[in-house]
Amino acid sequence: MSLPTSEKIPPEDPHDIPPARRRRRRRMIFSGSPVQRAAYIEEAARRAIPTADFFLFSLLAGAALGIAFLINAPAFFILAALMSPFLAPVVGLSLATLVGSPRFFLQSLGSIGISSMLFFIMGALAGWASHLFPGRYYEQALLHTHFTWGDFIVLTIGAVLTAFLLISVPSQRPVAASVALAYELFLPIGAAAFGLTSGAPNLWPDGLVVFAVHLAWAALAGIIMLLILGFRPANLFGYTLGSSLALAGVAAVIILTGVGAAYGGKIALAPPTRTPTPTITLTPTLTPTLPPPTITPTPTKTLLPSRTPTTTVSPAPTPVWAKINAGEFSGALVRAEPSTTAEVVTSLLNGMLVEVLPDTLQQDNTTWVRVRTSDGREGWIIRTLLITATPSPAW
Repeated sequence: MSLPTSEKIPPEDPHDIPPARRRRRRRMIFSGSPVQRAAYIEEAARRAIPTADFFLFSLLAGAALGIAFLINAPAFFILAALMSPFLAPVVGLSLATLVGSPRFFLQSLGSIGISSMLFFIMGALAGWASHLFPGRYYEQALLHTHFTWGDFIVLTIGAVLTAFLLISVPSQRPVAASVALAYELFLPIGAAAFGLTSGAPNLWPDGLVVFAVHLAWAALAGIIMLLILGFRPANLFGYTLGSSLALAGVAAVIILTGVGAAYGGKIALAPPTRTPTPTITLTPTLTPTLPPPTITPTPTKTLLPSRTPTTTVSPAPTPVWAKINAGEFSGALVRAEPSTTAEVVTSLLNGMLVEVLPDTLQQDNTTWVRVRTSDGREGWIIRTLLITATPSPAW
């Protein structure tokens, strides 16, 4: 017999619920009825869905990031992160994984993809504009295309706080935590686009790899926070995708620690600095031996003594090594010719060693020095950007 629609359905008696169901209810963040829990999750998912303002602020923040690349100013990178939209879709990825909703997952991933594409387009436009300013070095962009422990810590804290406050404190938006997420997600993909169109080395595709790994790590950190709050995977989709993100997180740690650096081209890994050990090669030199003695036509034979061979050691000249020291900048450029408009051979970070070759050239009150990098490439660099690592009378 069905109850009239005007009457309320009586609540379930806790003693009549099976033990497994009671344990599952205690683990849930919201201990009401299944209808109330579904409404709670639906409200949390609604807060994670972006509005039109999300994409508008992505466009404005992407433009600020493009300007930051061109003027090479750290303050403008922070401004771009502050102007970025509230990254609730990142928490939406974590929530969709646990509730087992492929549609919600794809909707959150699509929102992040569109926003990231806006940053990518703005970074590419800035890269094209950089051709109007030849000879400039964009070391700030290079700082956002390599894995560092500091970036992973900031990313983890931002993802955990965003997930916690979005679920536990619905009335408050964790703006500071979202800024940390935007800084670690949008700046690498913008730097990748800037390197793709500007031709600056070590930016593309390094920044794209950093963005993908950071996004997977942020989703995994959000899942862990939601698990602590009491959410549990609802179906096979949640377990499968959660396991995949966990594997991506393990891969990120492997990449960060450099264990996998021997495979591939060391993408998104900072170039290591190594200290070469100069060796002195000893070259023995033999003096010529005099011809054998001649016998005089006298009854007495007189022999002429031969000279004793000696070994003369001539040491090879000690190579001169110098370190890159660009002062307030983080590195310097090595060019094919001694000119600020010549083609860039490679870029070197502060502290990296180069071998100083004997060739020098004075041009427009600037002294250029020919150097050889650790991987064998040669080029010219301004001498004031070097400090000697090997004592030499000429330095």
